[in-house]
Amino acid sequence: MMKQTIHDFLLVIGILILAVMLFGGPLMLLWNWLMPIIFNLPEITFWQACGLQLLSTILFKSVSSKK
Repeated sequence: MMKQTIHDFLLVIGILILAVMLFGGPLMLLWNWLMPIIFNLPEITFWQACGLQLLSTILFKSVSSKK
C-alpha cells in the first residue's frame, strides 16, 4: 500500500515537471515576441519561462473537489 502511494506521488511530480517543461518553450517564445515590444520588458530564458509556468500553475489552478 505504501509503495503504491509513493509511486503515485512520484508519477504526479514527474508529470508536473514534464508539463512545465513542455509549456515553457512556447511561453518563452510568446513572451520574447510580445512583451519586449509592448511593455519594454526584457527577454527571458527557457528556465525563466519554466519558472513562470510553474508559478502561474501554482497561483491560478483551480482546486475543486467532487463529492
